[in-house]
Amino acid sequence: MTNIPNDPMMLYSYINMKLRDEYASLDELCASMGIEQGWLLEKLASAGFEYSAENNRFW
Repeated sequence: MTNIPNDPMMLYSYINMKLRDEYASLDELCASMGIEQGWLLEKLASAGFEYSAENNRFW
């Protein structure tokens, strides 16, 4: 896995920036960056965020 922020708020910001600027979907981001999608969804859900495929971002 790439070096990504561990703090949920920093991770939220970082992932949304990547989704906005570089990746068309969460699947693409996870595959490219070597991130386990279930882990990412759980980590951000624990901070109150959920992924919107329609908007390609967490909120």
